[in-house]
Amino acid sequence: MDSRPTNGSPTPSRDGGGAADDAYGDVVYDVFAVRCTSREALGHITGRWGILALGALSEGTYRFNALRRRVDGVSEKMLAQTLQALERDGFVLRKAEPTIPPRVEYSLTPLGREAAERLWDVIKWLEARMPEVTAAQARYDEERSAG
Repeated sequence: MDSRPTNGSPTPSRDGGGAADDAYGDVVYDVFAVRCTSREALGHITGRWGILALGALSEGTYRFNALRRRVDGVSEKMLAQTLQALERDGFVLRKAEPTIPPRVEYSLTPLGREAAERLWDVIKWLEARMPEVTAAQARYDEERSAG
């Protein structure tokens, strides 16, 4: 991470993407800015199917239908759209072999592996804390039904 001081007020970028330039002319991305392109990429990796696809692909290379079985509940259309977005963002590599029928495999890029590692931390943390989550849900539901 760059430790150069900034004046605290990035200037709007000329790219129109919602990013800004800092005092040194470097692009600064701000996921909280409505037009920042980082927000869209964040949505791709943290959306319901993105996080599950990245998590599954961290286990190894998958063909489409095997990945669809691993990510239980995703429709063919949603998985295809998710993989396409993740491929465009540089997280997923799609390798198509010119056979009949075509053999298509999906794997993670180095950037995708890094993202998946971070997402796995969240997944493992959530799974470990589910007793607390379900207890909170039960309390909430009980309070709402009593009132």
